[in-house]
Amino acid sequence: MSQGKAIIGINISDHINNVKLEKAAELLKSNNMNISEIAYSLGFSSPNYFSTAFKNKFGISPKEYKSSN
Repeated sequence: MSQGKAIIGINISDHINNVKLEKAAELLKSNNMNISEIAYSLGFSSPNYFSTAFKNKFGISPKEYKSSN
């Protein structure tokens, strides 16, 4: 086990994705950017990958999340 994983309990790329997804949730609530703009601005390779990762973390799609706020 790497030292980084021992400290936070997950690997670094998973941690970075979690941070990006938390930021995405903030942007979806407070911003007029569309989902593709948010995905690319946070460094996701595609809006589809972003949507899948977001749904895996929060249980709903970014579109549903944005419209619920």
